[in-house]
Amino acid sequence: MMETTTYFCRKRRFMKKIIFGILLIAAGILLLLFNTGYLPIEYRHIVFSWPVLLIAFGLINIFNKDSWVVGIVLLAVGGFFLAHHLLFFPQDFHLVFWPALLILFGLLSIVKRGFSHHWHDHHPHRQHDFRLDSGYIEEKNVFGGSKQKITPCEFKGGRIQNVFGGTELDLTQTTLAEGKNVLEIKCVFGGVSIIVPSDWVIHVEMTSVMGAFVDKRSGVPTAPCTRELYIKGEAVFGGGEIKSY
Repeated sequence: MMETTTYFCRKRRFMKKIIFGILLIAAGILLLLFNTGYLPIEYRHIVFSWPVLLIAFGLINIFNKDSWVVGIVLLAVGGFFLAHHLLFFPQDFHLVFWPALLILFGLLSIVKRGFSHHWHDHHPHRQHDFRLDSGYIEEKNVFGGSKQKITPCEFKGGRIQNVFGGTELDLTQTTLAEGKNVLEIKCVFGGVSIIVPSDWVIHVEMTSVMGAFVDKRSGVPTAPCTRELYIKGEAVFGGGEIKSY
C-alpha cells in the first residue's frame, strides 16, 4: 500500500494542485457574485456549463508533462463549444474546426517524436502479451489503440491515457497486490475496456462529461477485502467498461 501511494505522489505535480485550487476559488467567487446580484444571472448557465468544465480539466492537465496533450484537447474542444455562446461564428465554422484540430494533433505527435518512449507506437487490434515487472502499467494512445494481455504478476495499478484512441487490457492472469491499488484513467474521445478476474473488488471513481465508465460484471463482490482496485480519472466524450469472462 505504501509503495502504491509513493508511486502516485511522485507522479503528481505541484502546479497541478495549485491550478485546481485556483479554479475552485474562482468558481466560488463567481457563484457568490451571481447569488448576490453583482453579476447578471443570465450568464450563470454559461459560466457553469460543461464546456467550461472541459476547459477547467484542460488547465489542470496542461501543466503536467504526462498529460499536457490531454489538456490541449480539452482546452480546444471546450473553447470551441464555449465560443458558440459568446461569439458569432459562421454556420459552417465547424467544417474548418474539426479538420484543424486533427492537423494540430498530428503536428504535436511529430514534434513529440511519437510522444517519446512512453508513447508507444500502438496499432488498433494488435494484441500481444505484456510483462509488467514493476506491477504498474503506463499506457498512452493518441489516434491509435492497443490490445494487451498482461502476463502473471501482482497488479498494482498505473495510468492509462487515451486521446482519440482506445485500450483493451486483459488482467485475467494477474492478481491484485495487497492493499489499495490505484489505476488512473483519462479518456478524451476514447475508451478503455478492462477484463479482470470475477472476484476482484473494484471501486470506480471516474468523473464523466458526455461519457460513462461502468462495471458490467454480474455479481460484483462487495465484501470487505484486503486487495482492492480503485479506478479514478476523467472520461470526456468517451468512457470505459469493466468485465469478466
